[in-house]
Amino acid sequence: MALNGTAEAIESSGSNASDKSNKGAFFRLMRETKPSIGLLTTAVLLSVVSTLVGLVIPMFTKNLVDGFSLAALDRTQIIALVAAFAGQTLASGLGIFLLNYIGQKMVASLRDRLWKKLLVLPVSYFDNNRTGESVSRMTNDTGVIKTLISEHVAGFFSGIISIIGSIIVLLYLNWKMTVIMFIVIPLAALVLYPLGRKMYKISVGMQDETASFTATLSQVLSEIRLVKASNAEPREYASGSKGITGLLKFGVKEGLVMAWISPLISVVMMMLLVVVIGYGGMQVSSGALTAGELVAFILYLIQIVMPMTQLTTFFTQLQKAKGATERIMETLEAEEEAFDTGKEVDYANRPVTIEDLSFGYKEEEPVLKEVSFRMEPGTVTAVVGPSGGGKTTLFSMLERFYLPHEGRILLGTEPIDSFSLRSWRSIIGYVSQDSPMIAGTIRENLCYGVERSVSDEELRQAAEMAYADGFIAELPNAYDTDVGERGVKLSGGQRQRIAIARALLRDPKILMLDEATSSLDSRSEQVVQQALNNLMAGRTTIVIAHRLSTVVGADQIIFVEKGTVTGRGTHDELLKNHEMYREFAAQQLQIAEGILDEARD
Repeated sequence: MALNGTAEAIESSGSNASDKSNKGAFFRLMRETKPSIGLLTTAVLLSVVSTLVGLVIPMFTKNLVDGFSLAALDRTQIIALVAAFAGQTLASGLGIFLLNYIGQKMVASLRDRLWKKLLVLPVSYFDNNRTGESVSRMTNDTGVIKTLISEHVAGFFSGIISIIGSIIVLLYLNWKMTVIMFIVIPLAALVLYPLGRKMYKISVGMQDETASFTATLSQVLSEIRLVKASNAEPREYASGSKGITGLLKFGVKEGLVMAWISPLISVVMMMLLVVVIGYGGMQVSSGALTAGELVAFILYLIQIVMPMTQLTTFFTQLQKAKGATERIMETLEAEEEAFDTGKEVDYANRPVTIEDLSFGYKEEEPVLKEVSFRMEPGTVTAVVGPSGGGKTTLFSMLERFYLPHEGRILLGTEPIDSFSLRSWRSIIGYVSQDSPMIAGTIRENLCYGVERSVSDEELRQAAEMAYADGFIAELPNAYDTDVGERGVKLSGGQRQRIAIARALLRDPKILMLDEATSSLDSRSEQVVQQALNNLMAGRTTIVIAHRLSTVVGADQIIFVEKGTVTGRGTHDELLKNHEMYREFAAQQLQIAEGILDEARD
């Protein structure tokens, strides 16, 4: 590992502009975590004290070898020597602890910042980045930085001091032998430089492969029921095995580079020892150097070699941290939602108007094309049409998950983007087909996102209006029953009623229902529909539904085909005027042929 780092340390000194930029980004990111300067200074000073004490030991040994006998030691000198060793140990230990503490605090600050950033990134970011990769940024990449700061920074500072101090003393003892010794190092650098560059590329590739593998694991394990129901275990095993093989390849490449670096560094160290002992022995024979000075010289050489191990480990980790920083900075610099920018929605009981709205996830592939209609307050608007027509995308535009390419949405006469996202979304209740739930209790799911204290009586009333009170009362722990990950311990109808009760607690002014009953059996649908009727009362409601039976009583129906509004009106009006709607009605409501003929007439 140390030898690996030596190469990377050499490589880092000759890195290109991009590498320097990455390194600068790393140190800028660390500064932004606002470490305690006082604690950092104290930790460094303690490391300096520990290292300086260590530099005295070889000189003491020199005196012993050159005729200073143990008999000459008095009690005071022995106590001083023991105190020096104890002080060195204490200072070193305390310095390492403080640096570890500072590192943990810095990385905790970084993770807090990254987590806060992830929560305010727009939905479009998560459309283009796999969840597992974001998890890897939070855990693996920050873990690399944590290891660097908390485990290797102490060795870096003490190592630098030890090396500089040892070189100064060596030059004082015998400058000629010191100069000869350091001729070997540039020769080693010429060999290690290309190996160091190779190791850096391997480190970055290893992190990318780790993030991809984490993403695969997260996806498969989160949808394990789909995997098993589809007999897809072999397929997913092959996918995971591919990731494991990729990590193995990078590990083997790393081992191959290490296999070259280790022997080379061993040769360099042996050459240094041969030079020092051989040339030093000649100097002792000629009387130019005492035996004690040669022993001290060798001990100081060890004090250079050992810290070099610490430094090389530091630079190895620094290269990995630079790669991790690149990906963290990509996330931190991503454009986020302006969550609190804009004014409050002071009066929500106003018409919602969609004017010439156009949008596509890719600009060259529009999903919505010049969509226009108006929803009066307190009315029900149904959006129907073939699958893939853009109905759910329209809901995403109303929630402001995406910005329109053209057109706008108004509340009254004010564009909805003039309101803060927090204020706008607080007046919207969204009940989807999937009824997403968090791992936790029914109470936690009902109160999720409700920014006020909710009493037991309010919970009971909301559950009663959502027709959820009956099944909740039958559960072992009632409202404190755990629902499992994504609510797997509840049926689809139960999850839907929990979602409706949650929307009731939010008391939204605008209600969006996305296929809220499509996946239910007829009995559950009837109960959920009754709960929805309670929820819709007095609210501006927009409904997506494939089952026309659930929307025939809507105040207006908007028919959307391929992102375009091709019809609008009541159920009866569309039966008379819209051919595809008549086909939908014939298929789903099974209207008698005679009634259809009458409608055509």
